[in-house]
Amino acid sequence: MNFGLIGAAGFVAPRHMRAIKDLGHELKVALDPHDSVGILDSYFSECKFFTEVEKFDRHIVKHENLDYMVVCSPNYLHESHCKLGMRLGANVICEKPLATTVENARQLLEVEKQTGKRVYAILQLRLHPAIQKLKGTLMDGDHLVDLRYITPRGPWYFQSWKGKEGQSGGIETNIGIHFFDMLLWLFGRVKRYEITERNYNRSVGIMELERANVIWFLSLDRNDLPDQSKSFYRRMIVDGDEIEFDSVFSELHTESYRQILNENGFEIKETIEAISLVQDIREMK
Repeated sequence: MNFGLIGAAGFVAPRHMRAIKDLGHELKVALDPHDSVGILDSYFSECKFFTEVEKFDRHIVKHENLDYMVVCSPNYLHESHCKLGMRLGANVICEKPLATTVENARQLLEVEKQTGKRVYAILQLRLHPAIQKLKGTLMDGDHLVDLRYITPRGPWYFQSWKGKEGQSGGIETNIGIHFFDMLLWLFGRVKRYEITERNYNRSVGIMELERANVIWFLSLDRNDLPDQSKSFYRRMIVDGDEIEFDSVFSELHTESYRQILNENGFEIKETIEAISLVQDIREMK
């Protein structure tokens, strides 16, 4: 199959390149306004590259027959780039979040109807073996969940689009949405939540789901790491038992692609509840 990629210079783009390569497909064309994309040579040295969307668009119309467009651009551009991919005749694989608002996600549903194409979200934690095992063993009733994710970022982060809430959606959207999606998938809909601390680099709160009471702690602050020699900290404890989900984290994009190409991908409707939750938290101010 033939793929295009929007956002080739982004942090997460190499995981998508690797997934395409590992599964035996071709990345034919890529776009990014920044030209620091030497990583392409490690995966697809013949990939055509553009820094202007107009030239990218024209090249695809004239020369390419894409099966999938991959979207790894900044969060606030995901909706428009998903639409572009569909209107160029491709199905779309989009990084988190599919959109920063519920309304934008619903607009994608309308373009799906118009074009007959589909948008698939990367919700890789649903595919993690430890999380799937947990889902299979959960009993009815209220569970107790403590989720902590600390991933330090330097001053550059807050000067980039990632540190601008209007573009990234804030810490819950940019850093936490995979984890919120996982919690909703495991334990059901949100009944209520309360924010105990929220600022530009930390989000702390409690949440009551249909089958669980959750404490969450998200942080970009290195001072919050329990071990300063580590570069990140992920921990989830359910009913007193720690769930180990670090071991195959880097391989989940390839598995996500495998599921999508086997027509088992996560579609737009499955993303909306998590998008709604993080949007509500962001707009509580």
